[in-house]
Amino acid sequence: MSSVPTAQDTAPATAGAVFAAVDIGASSGRVILGRVTGSEVTLETVHRFPNGVVELDGGLRWDFDALFGEVLAGLAAAARVAGEHGESIASIGIDTWAVDYGLVNAAGELTAQPFSYRDDRSRAAVAPVHRKLDPARLYGTTGLQFLQFNTLYQLATERDLDGLQALLIPDLIAFFLTGQRRTESTNASTTGLFDAVAGEWATGFLTALGLPKDLFPPLIEPGETVGTLLPEIAARVGLPASTTVVAVGSHDTASAVAAVPAGPSAADAETFAYISSGTWSLVGLELDHPVLTEASRAANFTNERGVDGTIRYLRNMGGLWLLSECQRTWAAEGHTPELTDLLAAAAALPPGGPQINPDDSAFIAPDNMPERIRATVRHTGDILPDNPAAITRCIMDSLATGYARTIADAERLADRTVDVVHIVGGGSQNRLLCQLTADTTGKKVVAGPVEATAVGNVLVQARAAGHISGGLTELRRLVVSSHELQTFSPQLSRL
Repeated sequence: MSSVPTAQDTAPATAGAVFAAVDIGASSGRVILGRVTGSEVTLETVHRFPNGVVELDGGLRWDFDALFGEVLAGLAAAARVAGEHGESIASIGIDTWAVDYGLVNAAGELTAQPFSYRDDRSRAAVAPVHRKLDPARLYGTTGLQFLQFNTLYQLATERDLDGLQALLIPDLIAFFLTGQRRTESTNASTTGLFDAVAGEWATGFLTALGLPKDLFPPLIEPGETVGTLLPEIAARVGLPASTTVVAVGSHDTASAVAAVPAGPSAADAETFAYISSGTWSLVGLELDHPVLTEASRAANFTNERGVDGTIRYLRNMGGLWLLSECQRTWAAEGHTPELTDLLAAAAALPPGGPQINPDDSAFIAPDNMPERIRATVRHTGDILPDNPAAITRCIMDSLATGYARTIADAERLADRTVDVVHIVGGGSQNRLLCQLTADTTGKKVVAGPVEATAVGNVLVQARAAGHISGGLTELRRLVVSSHELQTFSPQLSRL
């Protein structure tokens, strides 16, 4: 379906090349046209579609066939809109969530719809994996935060992998567009099978787990070309077969962090923390080398690869999934308050109410979220009223407290001092969450851009095409000049 342009959307000033960003999250997806000049980047959303897990073949899976159909519909819409403006699409970049994969056989066929990380199948694989690979050894090589759904635990549940390759979701989409099999490095770094220092596959871990050494395709870096469109795909979407698919930060957080408006100088970049706030919250720092200490492992921080070889030193926390699942439950019960009204009512409640641990595994699977939150509070000996405003405030307070704790831990573990916190993604529109984050951290919070992931995706494509140049500092300067940002100062009296 076509969408109404957002506040960021603009008509092109002049005809020329544009870039198509395929940006898919765990609950929705979009195809966006990005236009880049020497002073700004603008976005036009041409197609939006829902995404979500489905019960299929005995588990929670992604309907990849439907997802890919939406990608093609979005690219066709992008081609049509670009053509109406006399523009041509220079390239396509793809980003999605991390860790999940599809298995493809030698004939290029997907053997089954990919499992979702929300399926519980990998829980039983954790102990057997750790018997073969000591957790301290795993962390010392991969620097990856322990999460039971990490790719290596999912793969440990698979059987008969000979002759198959695992393609992470953005790489799977790129394969069906181009016929080329590659693994983009920022997403590879989330698998638990990637060497954080060497920047290569940890093939010894594959061997230790009895997995084929060539299970994943070769690595590719953001900015490199994956391939050109297959003729049948090009004909279907109305684009030339010469249209390239370019690797971007295919882990959506990598693209989002590339678009953090962190200031014009490298010195500024050393003093910021970021929160990529959406279904999940990715909270951390940008570093030039991984932190692989035992203290870092004990704190469950991850070292994931970013654009231009940076390290995204972060903790993966619970996010606005908690609220969206509550809204889904309330809607099923016939109660559908507007989000703005819900947040206003929550903001009007006094501080100091009950909180939960948003990282609790009890909140991973879809179910009656309001009751699970209230049950968790009851277990602490507290009481949470059964009304949407109180539950929403509990979620917001819990996330903000978690953000403050995580940023303080990151400062300590990486020996950094943070002056400003940048919140990007959907959560940057949530004024209550932004203000509570400023209050709990005691730091200035800068909110925006909302579509940071798509902006980062487009900027990497534009640089690869030679339309802009420079490193992350130069890319971020374009973000600052292109977006209205909101600033929140700590109000300690609110705590």
